[in-house]
Amino acid sequence: MHVVKEEKDFGKAIRFVLRDNDKEIGSAYLYILKNDYHEEPFGFLEYLVVDEAYRGQGLGGEIIKEMIEEAKKQGCYKLVGTSRHGRDKLHKWYEELGFKNYGLEFRINLL
Repeated sequence: MHVVKEEKDFGKAIRFVLRDNDKEIGSAYLYILKNDYHEEPFGFLEYLVVDEAYRGQGLGGEIIKEMIEEAKKQGCYKLVGTSRHGRDKLHKWYEELGFKNYGLEFRINLL
């Protein structure tokens, strides 16, 4: 037995940017990904950031809502985001936006 590497083009990235005039004050990435086990793609949310001076105004929620709508338009069957342990306030916020806690993230840092 041996492992065979098969390269496939199963994804794309969409960057959402929130601006105040010409200043970038928030952003996030939505990756649209596919695999061989579902006909529909899924969305992966990463690096949601809002400038500290603008936090607490619901702007992160605006970005997430736009991402959810885009994931739906792209035909995604789910949208996944990850977060570290100990960020209870953030986790509650994601749940208020409709996300469910499905488990753990396992990771190996390669660099």
